[in-house]
Amino acid sequence: MAYEQLKLENQLCFPVYAASRLITREYQPHLDRLGITYPQYLVFMLLWEQDGRSVNEITQKLILNTNTVTPLLKRMEKQGFITRTRSTEDSRKVIIQLTAKGHKLQEQAAIIPESLVSKMAGGDIDIDTLKRLKDDLNQLIQLLKK
Repeated sequence: MAYEQLKLENQLCFPVYAASRLITREYQPHLDRLGITYPQYLVFMLLWEQDGRSVNEITQKLILNTNTVTPLLKRMEKQGFITRTRSTEDSRKVIIQLTAKGHKLQEQAAIIPESLVSKMAGGDIDIDTLKRLKDDLNQLIQLLKK
């Protein structure tokens, strides 16, 4: 091949992309039981951590565009998991809050991370390697966000 830099095996993007897809696939059976999608799960994690976030804050934390997050939040509202209300301080801001149903889902979702880590750590990768990988990827994310 004339351009070695174009070989798939020489790309950083492909293993990151493939790993992301495969990890998300591992989440799917758990999320199917909860009746939610992976992007919805990400929103839930933010709201379980701190309820009452603005749409803008959610988009920034998840590194997603508003036009991606808004339909997602509308579906979550329709499912009865969240409410969307205009801020009384700034009418341009929409505040997202969990309903009782959204809070209750947290109990069922609590087993998901441990289940996935157990599966991954049960192979040839130990928990410390997974933690280092997560830290390294977070560093890469911060670098690319600039």
